[in-house]
Amino acid sequence: MKSKYPSLVKVGNQIRELRTSKGLSQEAFADTIGLDRSYMGGIERGERNIASMNLIRIAKGLNVEVGELFPPIKKLQD
Repeated sequence: MKSKYPSLVKVGNQIRELRTSKGLSQEAFADTIGLDRSYMGGIERGERNIASMNLIRIAKGLNVEVGELFPPIKKLQD
């Protein structure tokens, strides 16, 4: 399924890269931050428009600044 919002896919890819670079499985990470694994999968596939509070939870769980969850703005232009 192709996302209507390519920027969400790019954000999801950035989050996935950060998570995997820290050696965290999607299931274990989602459990740690209190999100459902299927919701986390939807984020990483760009199927979900993430609420601010969930962005904060993800950033805290990855020990990064919220801004690091986003790729450079030049890559987000559709």
